[in-house]
Amino acid sequence: MSDRMLPEEFAECEPFAARWCIATEAARYAERLDSTVADMQAFYDAMYPRVRDAMAHLDKFALHELPEPELNLLHLVYSLIMVSQPVEVWQQPKVIDSGTAYFDRYLEPVP
Repeated sequence: MSDRMLPEEFAECEPFAARWCIATEAARYAERLDSTVADMQAFYDAMYPRVRDAMAHLDKFALHELPEPELNLLHLVYSLIMVSQPVEVWQQPKVIDSGTAYFDRYLEPVP
């Protein structure tokens, strides 16, 4: 039995799967806030070049019938989206000049 969380074609992203395959937006945001820029940058550098391949792979499946490895890959893509602006623009996990402001989302789209 394999300990892989992702489809075999994305083996190079596997080191990030345990940390970044997160099912909810709130949990992804919390992980981002608990991360350093270096952590996010390493994840971004590994996943960003593969995001088009990941989307093409996921398009082969019905969204609400994703096998577990593909669902984990989708969650990894969602996490990439969550860290992209902090990595590309802010160079910090928090939104710039947000102070102590925050919001809670009670509903979110899920596959």
